[in-house]
Formats: sequence, C-alpha cells, structure tokens
Amino acid sequence: MKMTGVTHIMKRDLLSLQDLSGEEVVDLLELTEQLKQDNYQLNNQLKGKTVALVFQKPSNRTRVSFEVGIFQLGGNCVYLGPTEINLGVRESTADVSKTLSRYLDGIVARTHAHQDVIELAEHSSVPIINGLSDLYHPCQALTDIFSIKEKFGKTEGLTLAYIGDGNNVCNSLLLGCAKVGLNMRIATPPNYEPQKNIIELAEGYAKETNTEITVTNSPQDAVKGADVIYSDVWVSMGQEEESKKRLNDFNGYQINEKLTDLATKDFIFMHCLPAHRGQEVTAEVIDGEHSIVFDQAENRLHTQKAILISLLGEKP
Repeated sequence: MKMTGVTHIMKRDLLSLQDLSGEEVVDLLELTEQLKQDNYQLNNQLKGKTVALVFQKPSNRTRVSFEVGIFQLGGNCVYLGPTEINLGVRESTADVSKTLSRYLDGIVARTHAHQDVIELAEHSSVPIINGLSDLYHPCQALTDIFSIKEKFGKTEGLTLAYIGDGNNVCNSLLLGCAKVGLNMRIATPPNYEPQKNIIELAEGYAKETNTEITVTNSPQDAVKGADVIYSDVWVSMGQEEESKKRLNDFNGYQINEKLTDLATKDFIFMHCLPAHRGQEVTAEVIDGEHSIVFDQAENRLHTQKAILISLLGEKP
C-alpha cells in the first residue's frame, strides 16, 4: 500500500495533544482518512517491529484497536497487564521503562496517574503513546475530531457541546478542538469543571484559530445550537467510592431527547464508551439516528494506526 504524504510528523512521544501542532493534527486526520479508505488493507509500516501495551486498567476498545492495528501494519504486539507489570510496585516505573526499551520499538501505556506516563517517557529510548491516563486521553480526542470531520466534512465553525465531568477525555478534547477551529462548550456541575490551567492552555490555542471555548453549569446553554453533543460516564474507573455522590451531583446533566431538541437539526451524538444507559444518556439518544458512537469506536483503529505510522513507521 502506498502511503502518500506520510512523514514522521510528531515528536518522540504522544503524551497529550500539547505534543502536536494544529498542522500536525490535520496531517494525522488526513492519514487516518486514507487508512480507512484502504479498507483494512495490510501493509508493512511496522514490519519487524514490536509494540507493548502496558496497561494498568482494563480495556476493550483501546486494547483491541491497538492490537489489531499493530497486526495490520505488520508488527507484533505484546500485552502486559497489571499482573505482569504493576508500575511502581513490583518494580520502579523508571526501571520498567529502561528495561522494555531494550526489547521494544514502542510502548502504549494505559495508566492511572499521568505522572506514570511522563516517567515512562523520561526513561524510555522508544516512543511512548498515552493510551489513557487520569489527565489526558489523546488517542480518543484525535479519533473524535476525525469522526466529526468525517460526518460534517470540516471542523471549522462547528460547535461541540460536552456535557458531564471535566475529565481526561474533556481535557484532550479541549486542546484538540482549539487546535482545529472547533468551538467547544463544556457544561459540568459546580466543582467538576476542567482544571483551570488546561482551560487556559486551550484558550491560548483558541486565539490562534479564532475558536470559542465556554465553560458553564447549564447543559441547556451548552447544547443550544450545537452541532455535536458529547457525553461520558459520570463515574470513571477508580472513582467507584464516589459513585453515590457523583450520581447525585450529576442529576440534571443527562443527555435525553428534551435536551437534544435544543441542538441543530442534524446534530450528532458522541460517547467514547463504555456507556451507562439511563445515567449520562438515555437509550433513545445513544441508540437513535443521530448517534455515531460505534463509528467512533471503529475510528479508534484507523486513528491509532495513523499515530503508530507517524511515530514508528518506515518512511515511504
């Protein structure tokens, strides 16, 4: 398969979307589109290379999409769960990183603390890809932006309304949307807003792309006239002890048909999954005609293949 226009556009690691310029994000989106159009054709971009998945959390989409993507690119994948490597417990994160660097060509890390991803990168001689941390989820945000562009043919001038917790997905969307000219409105309960420093960072990018960022406590204000409605779980992995309080605090933030009526006629609904029908979203919305959640899930494969090629692939 001929890969036109592919270059090593990124820095050594992808820890957050701070590591990419707006131009580099656009390049990744174009490569993702090309890979999807090629309809899962195998190629040798990762021939002879081995990538490890160092996962401290359970995973469905991230694990399977990376494993399949690495295979389709001609590479080999090694899965290392918490029973094999418990970062900082059985062995220091630095020692794990230094050791794995001697065997591997790249590492995808799915951790609890973002600091673990940073430490892996600091001591690794091979690229580190953040497959999810408590602060950022860059692969998901890149997938989401690609999915929006796929549906609308553009990102500039559109408005995404994110309703829910100001979590890792929200943080990465903030940075990604600001870099590609996609307006973002965030509605959270009081005290669940994204971190102030991340909002300020995104606002800096937004000035360059003439993008609007709004943070509010009103789901109605966020959704009114929006082109995209985005939801995520109210209780993430590791927050189970807060479940009762969170469910109470997020009362009124459910995505339902009454709320979606405020959006544009052709709005799309997005969710990074897993979803809890009846909590953050009703079954009518997530299973309805406006939902693209399984297109999103598929696009993780194509987007992550683009990331792998950009970081690890052979130049054409």
